Amino acid sequence: MEDTQAKSRRIPHASARAVALPRAWSAGIDWGPFDGRGRLSRAIAREIEQRRLFPWIAVCFGIGILLFFQADGTPALWAPIGAFAISCIGAFVLRGRVWALSATIALAAIFAGFAAGAIRTGSVAAPVLNRVVIAPLTGFIDREEGQRLLLRLVELKDGAQTERPRLVRVSVRKGAQLSAGQFVAGTARLLPPPEAAWPGGYDFARDAYYKGIGAVGSMVGQVRVLEPAVKPDWTLQLAAQVDAARNVLTQRIASAIGGPAGGVGAALVTGKRGLIPEPTNDVLRGAGIYHIVSISGLHMVLAAGTFFWLVRALLALAPAFALLWPVKKIAAVSAMVGATVYCIFSGSDVATERSLVMTLVMFGAMLVDRPALSIRNLSIAALIVLAREPEALLGPSFQMSFGAVAAMMALVPLMHLKGESGPSAVLERSLKWSGQALFGLLITTLVASLATAPFSAYHFQSLNPYGLVGNALALPLVSLVVMPSAVLGVLAYPFGLDRPVWQLMGAAVSQVLEVSAWVGNFSGSTLVVPALSIGALALLSLALLVLTIPASALRWLAVLPAGAGLVMAATPPRYDIFADRDGAGAAIRSAGGQLALVGRPSDFVAEQWLRADGDDRSVDDAGLRQDSRCDSAGCVVIAGEGRRIAFVQDFAAFEEDCRRAAVIVSRIQAPPNCSVSLLLDRDALKERGAVTLRFGTQTVEILSVRKGREVLPLVTANTAPPAVLPAQDRPRHARPVPEQDFPDEDVSTGEPD
Repeated sequence: MEDTQAKSRRIPHASARAVALPRAWSAGIDWGPFDGRGRLSRAIAREIEQRRLFPWIAVCFGIGILLFFQADGTPALWAPIGAFAISCIGAFVLRGRVWALSATIALAAIFAGFAAGAIRTGSVAAPVLNRVVIAPLTGFIDREEGQRLLLRLVELKDGAQTERPRLVRVSVRKGAQLSAGQFVAGTARLLPPPEAAWPGGYDFARDAYYKGIGAVGSMVGQVRVLEPAVKPDWTLQLAAQVDAARNVLTQRIASAIGGPAGGVGAALVTGKRGLIPEPTNDVLRGAGIYHIVSISGLHMVLAAGTFFWLVRALLALAPAFALLWPVKKIAAVSAMVGATVYCIFSGSDVATERSLVMTLVMFGAMLVDRPALSIRNLSIAALIVLAREPEALLGPSFQMSFGAVAAMMALVPLMHLKGESGPSAVLERSLKWSGQALFGLLITTLVASLATAPFSAYHFQSLNPYGLVGNALALPLVSLVVMPSAVLGVLAYPFGLDRPVWQLMGAAVSQVLEVSAWVGNFSGSTLVVPALSIGALALLSLALLVLTIPASALRWLAVLPAGAGLVMAATPPRYDIFADRDGAGAAIRSAGGQLALVGRPSDFVAEQWLRADGDDRSVDDAGLRQDSRCDSAGCVVIAGEGRRIAFVQDFAAFEEDCRRAAVIVSRIQAPPNCSVSLLLDRDALKERGAVTLRFGTQTVEILSVRKGREVLPLVTANTAPPAVLPAQDRPRHARPVPEQDFPDEDVSTGEPD
């Protein structure tokens, strides 16, 4: 008995679990040379002890969602639900075997994610317009955003009622005095939500589908406000009242502050960004701090934190109350209520709702006496968000916000390490020597910037090297002055005592803008980089997960996927041709190596092509068309290895281009006897959507939005040996002409908000 007690005193309870768990975990497995001196067993034991297996459930759930979006057609719902049930039964049966139990739980999470994607897709299903329509309509204004309206359609006088979209987004002329909740009538030009401008680019059609938007367009002529025959439902009435209150407060803040700072200050409080001048947006982007005007995680944490601190500080002023009541929990509940009200008042955008879920989970952990900041809580928040909106996993908002928070949570233990020489580690001594607040801000900003860089490069094709400087100078003002002033201003607003508070906030915002302008003037403040491949993004994302989730030395395994991902990122795919989804234009890589624009693609589409190629030229740069020879019938560009790439605008040009070109791109139907090596005419583009081409030695790789990847043989009979054609041998439509010679087509851009 004494020996047993002595052993128990020598081995603490947690350590005893760490010693016992590897045997169960590794039962029946000989690690052999992979487990030098038991390091792997001890590392796995620590992961189990620290409960770091749970976050991988959220990862597996996300994998299931990704598999759903890779599936062809509409997968059957019974399949993932049945597989999930079988996996759960298997987990129950195999609960005594740790490896088998973990594998079945992982499978269950994958099938649950797949099922969540199928359920969400079916629940938001609504009619989507499949053609261009110009017709009278009536509907309620669901949301007003400057010159854009989100309408709940009541009637569309073209087509059957079953084909009528539930929501449409239309633009109106400036000066229209419209607000949410009004019943309006007018004539609109509507078209289907546009797909991605290139495979891998921003897919507005997918986002519109999950928001219930079935058409986009513009109002033609006057928009009339009418009395509705039937009153709108309570949800629309509530949304209208909230939107009206937001508009009033937006104008009050902007007028109290004045200038661009007034627009930024109003956007920070109400989420209305329509009053921010575009040059100011460019300044904030150049400094890498544009995220401060998009209400998301930063604003939600600062607002909730302000409520938490104010309530806790006020309650602490009464010692008797502070000693008898759980002040911290009362402050946490107040913060949760305040954050929810802030989310509703700021418009309840998708990114704001995700941030609210994360904030509620963190403060909810305080109520049950759990650590607020932990990877486990972050995983719970991710599971809730993904279960509600599986499509969020594909967007930059979810990826960047959760990636940044995970990286910063992984940093926290490293900032409190204890060494053998004393309670303070080297990093803690550095913090004390340099100033803990300033040094901590720099470190967390750097870590967050590195964690979000792959997602920024993939989605936006841009990096802000000086974002660390901009955030380090601007965030203290936002955290210590701007957001507390916003909370105090909203509380003082009903009493009419808010103007001085807004002016104080405006002074801080003005300083933020001055800092942004200073940082934005640095050479190379914004770098346009080629779009990462999906493989590079997957490897870098895996590296981030492996680095942030494990608590043991297993985190250093992240070096392997990080290294492979960086190698792939250094050699991104470069496409030789970008073709618009309807053949309105194309970007072709000339023999000189740069893209040349032909046709009349929209500015938004052309900008997406240039950024995907890492080209920082503006869409109105005259050099974009100097390598193409055009007339009213079409264009010819001489690409690498002397290939002629033809863009046909007139049917008569097919006769010559079908004989001489290697590739033809056209929005009209080619004749059946056209013997060109690769033809992307009206029917081909209708089948594939937007297309990119990359030439090999004897093959061409085709990536399209709708059909994915294809590899076809490239017939070289139609290629020309010389890089520049002799004057007498040029096609008849190979003379340069001004851009205005092309017909002005009205092409929807699908530009995101």
